[in-house]
Amino acid sequence: MLPRKRTALACCLGAISASFAFAPAALASYNETVFFEAPTQLLSAAQRPGAISQMQSLGVHAVRILLDWNDVAPDPNSHHKPKLNLTNPASYNWGQYAVLMSEMQALHWQVLLTVTGPVPCWASACAKKRITDPNEADYGQFMQAVGREFGNYVKLYSVWNEPNQPQFLLPQYSKGKIASAAIYRKLFLDGYAGLKASGNFNGAKVLMGETSPVGSSVEGIPAPLAFMRAVLCLNSHYVKAKSCGKLPAAGYAQHPYTVPTDKAVGVFWKPPSADDVTISTLGRLSTALNRAAAAGAIPANTPIYVTEFGVQSKPNPLLGVSVTLQAEYDAIAEHLAWENPRVVSFDQYLLVDDSAYGFQSGLEYKNKTKKPEFNGWRLPLTVTRYGAKVAFWGLARPAADSSTTATTTGATTTTGATTTTGTSGTSGSSATTGNTGATAAASSSSVVLEYSANGGRKWKTLLTIKLGSRGYWSATGNYAAGRVWRAQWASPAGTVYDGATISAFSASGRLQ
Repeated sequence: MLPRKRTALACCLGAISASFAFAPAALASYNETVFFEAPTQLLSAAQRPGAISQMQSLGVHAVRILLDWNDVAPDPNSHHKPKLNLTNPASYNWGQYAVLMSEMQALHWQVLLTVTGPVPCWASACAKKRITDPNEADYGQFMQAVGREFGNYVKLYSVWNEPNQPQFLLPQYSKGKIASAAIYRKLFLDGYAGLKASGNFNGAKVLMGETSPVGSSVEGIPAPLAFMRAVLCLNSHYVKAKSCGKLPAAGYAQHPYTVPTDKAVGVFWKPPSADDVTISTLGRLSTALNRAAAAGAIPANTPIYVTEFGVQSKPNPLLGVSVTLQAEYDAIAEHLAWENPRVVSFDQYLLVDDSAYGFQSGLEYKNKTKKPEFNGWRLPLTVTRYGAKVAFWGLARPAADSSTTATTTGATTTTGATTTTGTSGTSGSSATTGNTGATAAASSSSVVLEYSANGGRKWKTLLTIKLGSRGYWSATGNYAAGRVWRAQWASPAGTVYDGATISAFSASGRLQ
């Protein structure tokens, strides 16, 4: 199965503004789960072993899988519903999904299973690529079968992929109103009921949303927050219709892609419409969820799951940035999500570029050549300038993945390191790791923060930072124009990994 991506954000390139500020570290989501998506490779018997090996080396321990209803349904091309028990898993052809799920269970990797269209002909209007008017009762039966087949292992589900997109669900509008929202609400409620009836619902969570980031009246795409309000029967002032009950969503899933540009914006872009939600405007979603909960439409404190995100690189002519900027933007995006206390997950979409669909957010090109982002994803690093100072933030992802029994990010010692940094004199750098106040034991491994004053031709050590149990770390130092940085980490086996080369960014974007 190939990923069927996706949304062009070209409609939004006209109005770009920038703003970048991280929240106080005390509010960060230290136990955030990072999902990884490699749909083509993981669902291929030939490519899966190599992909899993690569993902293990990168520190992956959670994956998002899109389960397409049409792919596994009996007699999907028929207009007539099969005379089978469609709540019985034996009625479906699970194929490589079953094999993949078994391997994920053996690896103890967490799975987010997004159950989505296209829809078998007999369960839809059988028009427009089988995404028109899916039958919610049939979907509920399918979800019961899904829960019976995979629910002893999978405990995190999401209903539909980008339901506010006309390429995944139709109709989107009818007589000027968002029609897809009512369809989606029925799908969610019947799907939720199906999972509950599976007998494997204990401990399960079901997410709503999976919405794309930006609305477009020209393309018939509802903005995510407008779509959310319509699903929850809320008007523009967040007053709920009395005919609708509370939706039992365990979280809201968002795809907060941003527009690409090499002109110091990218991940910092804030779309002008308050109903759009990109990576730098996740606070809009937090506010909307609070208002929805206050109206009795969803549970209080509903968390945010970033379930699909990636930065596209060239050679994509419209949406791609340079591969250097891709690595920098992706790390900044993860940092933004990590600093938001409402966000409980982040996501990397894809492992390998999907050139067939023009989506080039992979860590590798289609020919499997690694981009800087491959090493950058393993060791994400951000460098943020505040006047004459810079703040460093990073993660040694393999260290986090190899943590054994610790589940919190215990505080570790500060290095108090002071080291010579070339052209700017001494840095006076200090570093901390993990979140303060926790008690878990620290990891024995360390990260070395390096800098270069000549574009990466020669590297010097700035400081060495002892890692906490989750692999996160932070430090401060002095700003020097023209400098770049990278993180270096040695695995317990002795393998030395270098991260991507990273520039400093300020509130207006990249600093030259």
